[in-house]
Amino acid sequence: MLTPRKPDAVSHTMQDLGRRYVQYVNFRYRRSGTLWEGRFKASLVDTQHYFLACCRYIELNPVRAGIAKAPEDYPWSSYRHYALGQENGLLSAHEEYRALGATEVERQSAYRALFSNSVDETGLQEIREMLNRGWPLGSERFKDEIEAALERAARPPQRGRPRKSARLTGDSAEM
Repeated sequence: MLTPRKPDAVSHTMQDLGRRYVQYVNFRYRRSGTLWEGRFKASLVDTQHYFLACCRYIELNPVRAGIAKAPEDYPWSSYRHYALGQENGLLSAHEEYRALGATEVERQSAYRALFSNSVDETGLQEIREMLNRGWPLGSERFKDEIEAALERAARPPQRGRPRKSARLTGDSAEM
């Protein structure tokens, strides 16, 4: 999860990663071609309501996949940094993390406590669906604000055919 300082920072980071890392892997393993298909997926996240839920989702992915028994066992996890205080120069604390406590010890304890409860399956499904489809993850108000600012849809369209209007079906009291 990235919080960019500049509007195009994520796109530029992914471009740079694609150029440099792919060259390294291709040279190191004597291969050619791309590593990934298509564009990277990105979704806006309503940090006030979903930031910590997304942290749990990300940190527990290796556990759900059976790669690690606990989030701190996964070598590329940020859990050890945020929950245990292990230094990591690549990470900087998000304001929602900093709001967990007045001191670093309080924040680490509160972050660990987030992982003591089981993950709500409905919440997991919502995160997966929105992120996989590139839709914003957040409250209805958050989505309304995005639609107003960008003048485009911020919600998946309704499934199925559009309903016929009351005027066409004769269901209106005015008829």
